[in-house]
Amino acid sequence: MYSASTRGYQVMRNPRQNAILEVYQLVLAVFLFVSPWLFAFVHGTLRVDTWVSAALVAVMSFGALIAFRDWKEWINCILGLWIAVSPWVFGFQHTAAMLVNLAIGILIAYLAMLELWLIHYGSSSEKTI
Repeated sequence: MYSASTRGYQVMRNPRQNAILEVYQLVLAVFLFVSPWLFAFVHGTLRVDTWVSAALVAVMSFGALIAFRDWKEWINCILGLWIAVSPWVFGFQHTAAMLVNLAIGILIAYLAMLELWLIHYGSSSEKTI
């Protein structure tokens, strides 16, 4: 069990309690990884960035399924935000790649932040010591 301090109390958390959120992030990463083929991304730079970002999210999500640590969720949140803004950074606005990266990036960041919130400020029905 993982224990996190919340406002002076020790909250006991089952590491598998929010594992479904990691699975969702892993599925989104796999979808993002195959999206250059599904949506025929023509820009090589954005295609490579999408593959690398998706692979990093998948590794972090899988790692969090094995051994959860807060920093893995923070990295996924940062990666999700990077995925969302990378079309503008690389100058590929108004393309299918932009829409895919924006949607998937926001979802990944949202799921990572949701998991962090649930861990630290979850329901009051959790066991406290």
